[in-house]
Amino acid sequence: MAIISLEEFYRETSTLIPEGINKEIGHFNVFKVDEIVAQYKKKPVMPYNRRAYYKISVISGRNKAEYADKEIDIEKNALLFATPKIPYHWVPQDDDQFGYFCIFTHDFLIQNKSGVVLDELPIFQPGGYPIFQLSDEEAEDITFIFKKMYKEISSNYVYKYDLLRNYVLELIHYGQKLQPATSSYPLHTASARVSSLFIELLERQFPIESPHQKLNLRTAKDYAERLAVHVNHLNKVLKENTGKTTTSIISSRIVQEAKILLKQTDWNISEIAYSLGFEEVAHFSNFFRKQTSLAPLAFRS
Repeated sequence: MAIISLEEFYRETSTLIPEGINKEIGHFNVFKVDEIVAQYKKKPVMPYNRRAYYKISVISGRNKAEYADKEIDIEKNALLFATPKIPYHWVPQDDDQFGYFCIFTHDFLIQNKSGVVLDELPIFQPGGYPIFQLSDEEAEDITFIFKKMYKEISSNYVYKYDLLRNYVLELIHYGQKLQPATSSYPLHTASARVSSLFIELLERQFPIESPHQKLNLRTAKDYAERLAVHVNHLNKVLKENTGKTTTSIISSRIVQEAKILLKQTDWNISEIAYSLGFEEVAHFSNFFRKQTSLAPLAFRS
């Protein structure tokens, strides 16, 4: 599973990097969806891969989103948040595609004085819900923000990147307000901080990009030792903050990655089992069947 770089994005969409856009630390740009879709019409469908940048899109049109191991049908308007950590695939279902999207790197928002850390925000948390179907009114509100960004990117205003960062943060906060309240728990308590660090450590193990790559951390004890806490304490705080045990969270993430590898690669079952830390194919098959009620080959087919 490849990582699409910024250079590859510009090459695939046949667009030019605006003059002077890289003078600031980090990278930012904004586009109209219909103009980019026109570039793709004679090309293969956008591949299922990770991107080396963040992306926020507002799109009007019928679409299908394949995000991690989920498929989401979009009937009209949608707001999408994409992170470099998780691969996704966006498949237009008709020719009438309109809207805007912006791409930016982590370094772009570091310049903001608010101290925002992107990967600690609920909208970019693993297991979050990064795709929202919008009402016409919500789509209009978000499109208005994008229109301001689209106009500002071409301006000569000295502090335009500061203004653009504020617009990006406004979009992020808009998305977080659309999330269910349970997904936006505060990160200010000690136990919640441990939970956050655990999730971050877990996600660093993924995605698996080669059959030769192997998970380093597999058990609750592995994570507790890395976080320098007792395994019982880790289990307690995760139960408090997520309602799930350490082992169940790890197992859920491993089976999610297994589903992705089974559907999106041609690796054999032995290679997938090894990369996910299973020494025996039988152990992996038993684990997968217990989690999904299907054998790996049955799920793949």
